[in-house]
Amino acid sequence: MKTAALFASSCLIAGLFVSAPLSAQETEGENLAAPGAEVTAPTMTAEQATAMAALKAAPVFDGHNDVPFQLRGRFDNQINALDFNDTTGTGETHPAGRVMHTDLARLKTGMVGAQYWSVYVPASLDEPEAVVMTMEQIDVTKRLIARYPETLQLALTADEVESAVREGKIASMIGMEGGHSIGSSLGVLRQMYDLGARYMTLTHSKNTPWADSATDAPQHNGLTDFGRAMIQEMNRIGMQVDLSHVSEKTMMDVLDTAKAPVIFSHSGARAINGHARNVPDSVLARLPENGGVVMVVGLPGFLSEDMRQWYSQRQAEIARLEALYQGQPELVTSRVEKWDAANPDPTATISDMADHIDHIREVAGVEYIGIGGDYDGMPTGPEGMEDVTGYPALFTELARRGYSQVELELIAFHNAMRALREAEKYAASQRGASPIEVLIDRED
Repeated sequence: MKTAALFASSCLIAGLFVSAPLSAQETEGENLAAPGAEVTAPTMTAEQATAMAALKAAPVFDGHNDVPFQLRGRFDNQINALDFNDTTGTGETHPAGRVMHTDLARLKTGMVGAQYWSVYVPASLDEPEAVVMTMEQIDVTKRLIARYPETLQLALTADEVESAVREGKIASMIGMEGGHSIGSSLGVLRQMYDLGARYMTLTHSKNTPWADSATDAPQHNGLTDFGRAMIQEMNRIGMQVDLSHVSEKTMMDVLDTAKAPVIFSHSGARAINGHARNVPDSVLARLPENGGVVMVVGLPGFLSEDMRQWYSQRQAEIARLEALYQGQPELVTSRVEKWDAANPDPTATISDMADHIDHIREVAGVEYIGIGGDYDGMPTGPEGMEDVTGYPALFTELARRGYSQVELELIAFHNAMRALREAEKYAASQRGASPIEVLIDRED
């Protein structure tokens, strides 16, 4: 697939380690910072000091970053000449001149301690092509990690995440974004796990043959029987089930099936922004029973309801103009430009992102919140968090809203780690179980 097409289909992830959600008392005093790490800020507010102390003790475990797709779209996965210490000069490698959001220097400034790198491939691909491309994305991700051994460390287990963070490295995990990446095969699922993938988002923007997406016409009423077998096998091998992008009915079916905590690697609260990609209260209310974590996304269109409404109105205006001026694309374009000038698009802010965190805390509890920025998978983050350096500003805003240091540590790192540990614990309990042998019914 050509670079332009890849960008056109670009995708719009953990302390104390116990099996139950961590309470404020249980995390008191736990510090994951590398020995000798210091926080220096001569003129901090009290809120900034609380945020920085929390992130020093428990650096951000981010659920979703799309650097691997940028490597494919910008460099065709040819990265030997790429300086990932500083990518601020990469604007010329993007058709719209956008600079990458992520590099090693900015991850350090953003106080990121663990990162799920997404090996996303477009959902429009046929399944066999998607499987091959996913393997290529795993390869380029591993090669990137291996090039910077003093800063990045591949992590396949919770213990390895903890070890990397304690050494001052960024623990690097791999997540697949979309069930099309395994070609509807439990055998391929197991092999992707062996290659290093530790979560799989069940769908992306389109349904898979066994699960409904949030942004496609319902086809299966949630999960099919094969889809339920998929969840069981993911639990058995210890691959985390990611419910970002799936329909509400799929979310419910997974919660009815799963034996280990789910994650939402990059989602918000639907009560704050009504986008179908966000998590409804009906699902949030079930998280304490399952132990799952919503890793709150930074994509502005999923944060700000005003932005969502503006985009809907703009799309409606384009459809109206195309119906009025058929065969006259230049006239349509000029009228859309006039509409844009009269209707400037709203912006999303750090406060909007904090609103989603507030709501999830109110409905589910602070033990079920994480962070999943979606950097390098969107044009920009919200104002003040345009790239990965912005996490301290978000945690300062949460401190301003009254979150304690312990609560901030839960959100930054401990909740995500607890969900990972519990997935591993369940898989360990199933070591004597045989692999599930179910074939998808291609006639469904």
